[in-house]
Amino acid sequence: MEKLLYRPKEAAQMLGIGRATLYDLMRSGRVRSVKDGGMRFITLDALRAIRPSARRPGRQGRLMAPPGRKLNGEGSISLRADGRWMGRFYAWTASGARKRVTVYGTTRQQVTNRLREAQERNSQGIPVPDRSWKLGDWLDYWLEHVVAANRRPATYALYEMTTRIYLKPALGTAPLARLSASRVQTFLNGQLAAGQSIRQVQVMRTVLSSALTRAMREELLMRNVARLAELPAWERQAVVPWTAAEARGFLTAARGDPLYPAFVLLLLYGLRRGEVLGLRWADVDLDGGEIRIRQQIGRIRGELRIGPVKTNAGRRDLPMLPLAADMFGIRLQAQAIDREDLGQAWQDNGLVFTTKTGRPIEPRNLVRSFHRICEASDIRVIKVHHLRHTTATLLKNLGVPARDAQLILGHSRLAVTQEIYTHEDRQAQHDALTKISRALRDDRPTAP
Repeated sequence: MEKLLYRPKEAAQMLGIGRATLYDLMRSGRVRSVKDGGMRFITLDALRAIRPSARRPGRQGRLMAPPGRKLNGEGSISLRADGRWMGRFYAWTASGARKRVTVYGTTRQQVTNRLREAQERNSQGIPVPDRSWKLGDWLDYWLEHVVAANRRPATYALYEMTTRIYLKPALGTAPLARLSASRVQTFLNGQLAAGQSIRQVQVMRTVLSSALTRAMREELLMRNVARLAELPAWERQAVVPWTAAEARGFLTAARGDPLYPAFVLLLLYGLRRGEVLGLRWADVDLDGGEIRIRQQIGRIRGELRIGPVKTNAGRRDLPMLPLAADMFGIRLQAQAIDREDLGQAWQDNGLVFTTKTGRPIEPRNLVRSFHRICEASDIRVIKVHHLRHTTATLLKNLGVPARDAQLILGHSRLAVTQEIYTHEDRQAQHDALTKISRALRDDRPTAP
């Protein structure tokens, strides 16, 4: 048989509220009670009369606080002993836990506004951070857990160096959530004033922006202040690649160098330095007439590493030209002699270009050989990487479509081929303007 009268303790348990809240409800008249033998009881009808609308959504049996009493999570504002105002409320964190959030201000209205803004963000489902990050700590976390796991080793090395040398010393102690656009702008302006190049400072902003974007994805920030900073435009230095005559002169001068086959492949296919040194015999199909570009060699953080090519577009299959086949034949003979001379001391790495002991060739050594040959033969010195520019320009002058040149050079976007690797060609300009001159020229005889 159901009871008709309940003690306050029993009634509070049935309603899922505390006894203090129940007494408040009784005093406000929302819960009626009767007195019997000096004790107060809550009637069953009074419990049933509590309207469902008075209950908190999503919490069965929980009542809202009576008028004049703050709701759980509504927050509080108080005056500190130091004269500042403080506001606090409980909010959900990114890990699903509840955390007390505190805001400060010089006036009560300021704290009220800040408290309201923080509560509004939390009500929109934007959690508060589980911890208060310093920018330096966040950069370390981002490098270890995001960059190292998802970027190429060379990219990680660049980001780590930029963070360690520039970002952390200047901005590392700043609270992540309070990093302002003005502070970032001041930092970048200071780097320019200290003599850093525009390109180097742009790299600093890029690295910082990438880290802050990740913080936004983990719901630690609402905006990326690095994107708001402005820098002067960077103009790429003009590149003047070799002419066909200069390229032929270099190959003639390099004919007796052990790396002569590598130089031929660099100019013939426009390969990158690391790609030609990373060629494996397994990727050279002399019978099928194909060269597969799959890996490259580079020195990263003091260590010589072999890894995949730069982009997916860099994975390409190129036809085996007769000149290239001759170069691979030269390398087969050279390695056979080295194997015979060293015997078991030969280190077989499966690479086409190796030292006399079979080890990979240091990319810097290839550069040194290139410069030595140029200087000894009085040939205009350019960067080894600019041999790709030379190949691209030769392809353009020979009328090869830009799309075909893109596939040969392994660019991910056609715009790269068109904007970076097609350079000023005065002969081509002269021929084009001559055609216009002929179209406009009036060949009719003039009147006497």
